Amino acid sequence: MFNYEDAFSRNIGWVTEAEQQVLRGKRVAMAGAGGVGSEHIVTLARLGVGAFNISDFDEYEVHNFNRQAGAFMSTVNQPKVEVMERVCRDINPEADIKVFGEGIFEHNVDAFLEGVDVYVDSLDFFALDARKLVFRKCKEKRIPVVTAAPLGMGCAFLCFMPDGMDYEEYFCFEGCKDENEQYLKFLIGLSPAMLQRPYLVDPSRADFHAKKGPSTPMAVKMCAGIAGTYVLKILLGRGDLVCAPYGLHFDAYRNRFKKTWRPMGNRNPLQKIVFQIAKKVVLK
Repeated sequence: MFNYEDAFSRNIGWVTEAEQQVLRGKRVAMAGAGGVGSEHIVTLARLGVGAFNISDFDEYEVHNFNRQAGAFMSTVNQPKVEVMERVCRDINPEADIKVFGEGIFEHNVDAFLEGVDVYVDSLDFFALDARKLVFRKCKEKRIPVVTAAPLGMGCAFLCFMPDGMDYEEYFCFEGCKDENEQYLKFLIGLSPAMLQRPYLVDPSRADFHAKKGPSTPMAVKMCAGIAGTYVLKILLGRGDLVCAPYGLHFDAYRNRFKKTWRPMGNRNPLQKIVFQIAKKVVLK
């Protein structure tokens, strides 16, 4: 027999019993139930968050096996949102879960964000149109946003709070000549320190034109841990937050941690130099 207090009792000590009940009453949204998205769902369900809005239009395939929490031989060709809904309910049968199986568009983004306390960005790196839509709506609705990018064997992290620098101010997509320039701005904005770059052993696998890139299971799990910690801090209203234009980047392979600061975001003179270098290197 499921009992909420027993199921999440080992959280107590790092959170109080009263705080655990606060988490029970909160709703978190995640657009994307693949790599980082599936790990976010599992982590936040085990934290005891009581309600979720999850979205993904894709199905599991064999090439998802290296990093996605819901990817097994038994789930190949099954919709990711349905699998992760089952996983979430298997952890917490009382969870209130709303599923958006077609993805996120103008016609359903308001419903997707209805009643949401925090949005955790889990979209594919190349899903910029959907990402810009959701971030814009989060700003309008004053919903905090956390985004954790699995890069190499580490995590690059950003947080956008309602009263701080917003997504467009930081990434500066307006005025880009084409889609590839937007991807580059997104990459250097996520990872100003570029800690992962020196050990990319096969650069051909990071293919902007084919919209594919390499990934590791360690990175997505780090992302879930860091993003989950920030969700906890935001929902409980305690703990210092590092928000844009500041960011965090930890790389386990290189044993390095950086707290980044890019005032003016990608308009920062240093970022403009990095952008020009990245154009020559990445788009070559």
